[in-house]
Amino acid sequence: MDKTHSQAAFYTWAINCPGKRAMDATTQSSAPERVDAPSQPQRRGFLAFLVSAPALTVAVQWGLGAQAHAASPEARIDGPDLGNVLILAGSLTAFDLVLTIAPDGGVRLELPRAEVGQGITTAAAMIVAEELDAALGDVDVVLSRARPELLFNQLTGSSNTMRSLWRPLRIVAAAARARLVTAAAHRWQLPASILATRDSTVLAPDGRRATYGSLSADAAAVHVPVVPATPKAAAQYRVIGTPTTRVDARAIVTGQARYAMDLPVAGALPTVVARAPTLNGSVQSYSDAAARLLPGVVAIVPIDSGIAVVAETFDQALKARDALQVTWRPGSLVGVSDAQIRAQLRNAVPPLVVPPLLSQYVEATFDFSFVSHAPLETLGAVADVRNGRAQIWYAGKSPIIAQETIAACLGIPLWDVTVNVVRGGGSFGRRLFFDAALEAAVISQRIGRPVKLLWTRNDDTRHGRMRPASFHRVRATHLLGAVLSYEHRMAAVRTDLGHGIGEAISAVGFAAAPALAGQGFYHLTQKIPYEFGVVTDLLHEVPLDLPTGSWRGVFSGMTGVVHEVMVDAIAARLGRDPVSFRRSRLRSTRAVAALDRVAAAGQWGRAMPARHAQGVAIWEEYGSCVAYLVEIDCTAPAAPRVTRAVVAADVGTVINPRGLEAQLMGALIDGISVTLYAGLHIDNGAVREGSFADFHYARMRQSPPRFEAHILAGADEPGGAGELGVPAAAAAVANAYARATGIPARRFPLIG
Repeated sequence: MDKTHSQAAFYTWAINCPGKRAMDATTQSSAPERVDAPSQPQRRGFLAFLVSAPALTVAVQWGLGAQAHAASPEARIDGPDLGNVLILAGSLTAFDLVLTIAPDGGVRLELPRAEVGQGITTAAAMIVAEELDAALGDVDVVLSRARPELLFNQLTGSSNTMRSLWRPLRIVAAAARARLVTAAAHRWQLPASILATRDSTVLAPDGRRATYGSLSADAAAVHVPVVPATPKAAAQYRVIGTPTTRVDARAIVTGQARYAMDLPVAGALPTVVARAPTLNGSVQSYSDAAARLLPGVVAIVPIDSGIAVVAETFDQALKARDALQVTWRPGSLVGVSDAQIRAQLRNAVPPLVVPPLLSQYVEATFDFSFVSHAPLETLGAVADVRNGRAQIWYAGKSPIIAQETIAACLGIPLWDVTVNVVRGGGSFGRRLFFDAALEAAVISQRIGRPVKLLWTRNDDTRHGRMRPASFHRVRATHLLGAVLSYEHRMAAVRTDLGHGIGEAISAVGFAAAPALAGQGFYHLTQKIPYEFGVVTDLLHEVPLDLPTGSWRGVFSGMTGVVHEVMVDAIAARLGRDPVSFRRSRLRSTRAVAALDRVAAAGQWGRAMPARHAQGVAIWEEYGSCVAYLVEIDCTAPAAPRVTRAVVAADVGTVINPRGLEAQLMGALIDGISVTLYAGLHIDNGAVREGSFADFHYARMRQSPPRFEAHILAGADEPGGAGELGVPAAAAAVANAYARATGIPARRFPLIG
């Protein structure tokens, strides 16, 4: 069987190709000059390590010895944690990293992850600079295109990038340093053991110096270094742990940083899509006669998700889109609104089983709305599909499955589809899905020209992914001051995990058994950190035909709030102070340390004016823990404002403290937003909100003027940090609101 056809047959059943069903007329035009992907560095003149799984064994055994063997990824698996599972799944290809050193001294790392604002390119550059003893300014981190050979190992998600790359990056950089030192030793006829490295230079005791660039060609010929390629001990760090401004900060604030819509792909035509007013609606009939009369219109192409309009400028494309006359088929949820969904979730919650007999109990229900991911940069993609080949540029967190899906949809062999990963302006889980890339590829193929597809804010808010709504019921029984049992039951609209862990194998499995996938993610991420007697925690997902996706964590943004609000409620019932009660029940000394730090730094319990209050919460996940203390001003009941926030976090080894502080601050703003103001509503099968005018993400005036971050000394390994702070920040805001107003926090957002 032809390989291309066999691949397409395998994948097509699990994916939705936006051009498969809509095969109406298209406008053809002459093809512009093709834009090729950036060229790869050549072997000649470069030192290049392409360490594949088979070679890893050689490198470990010959180059790094027992220490590297002990540092194998398997050694890190210490419990049923989602991050550990992802590390284990990707362990066979974890060392498939490309690090090159050019004759001019430039160090280039191809990072198989996506930079979407979380600062991983800076952190990765710091790790390489540390282990290579290179100047940080010499290290350039570029985003790797889709590499299908990185099975299970090119997914950006679950706060796992630094956890999974920590050891591989260090070992590969240390291996490069060993070869450079060996090359210098050969050149100078000196024992390698007496040479030192600093600032991208090898130094001899007699004063001779050789830059890494001058040694790169000789080092490329070194097969067995004569010095150990051993990563440094923590006591030797000079870069890791140093607060560092992002390496791309200037480019971002001056507008030099390029996102998908900025790419100068020759001939790429601005493109937008007219979409149905309801979720999953489709075109019944349309007339484009008026639109085609407008200036600049190049093509109007029906696709499954709507009607694509291609023009010379975006302004022309948008005007032409508005001129279309379309009759839409209603979507699958017409007639369904928030009230029905909430009732369905309420009825779907699994029952509580521990009877409150012979004890007292605290019971509560919680209701969370849908939430838009709302990245500041909406979706966009550039595609050039001509002559049986395809090139795609977009901010992709799962580029391998994007490449596989696009190849199957277009009927093009996988190896003729190139997916280039571009930086993204925010994600929060949104860019795990590649809607824009797939649409752009289909449109480009249909018209035979490159296109630059833009999703508007309305497109993404009304047709993009959203955090599912959920309903929770909790009961805690207690007797004589002791908590005897804690039951949590959650019913949620099913979270689409169809991206799998980044490639078709797991994606097909997740699509075939979505309930099992949801349960797996739930039980790998959820744990209640308190001694609460008999604890049970169950999830029931309701399959509704909605475009859902994980939002800065899969379930924790809701469950963490529920648990921490309940802890306050239990403490109140027992007549205990919330901080001292937590402290007496927490199982983890790390969590206690974080709680103690915020309580001390935030002056927990200090006197406050009427309708002002403090709130506190903790969360443990990703091998890390965090505590937030916030102060809120509720003197204007409809416009509460968090006035101060103190956070303490233990994330193990901190690579960039400044980046961690930024993550914790961002988590606070997300927590304020979804707790107080921001939510989506479904009206008759359509999303009511369309922009930041009605999706009320926190403004500057709603952000606290005082923010303190305290980073605690942690373990040797880095933990996750990207999603860590959201549950605790949101819960602390909810608890503060309840103490200030006397109104229990049960339905989110509280104001909206």
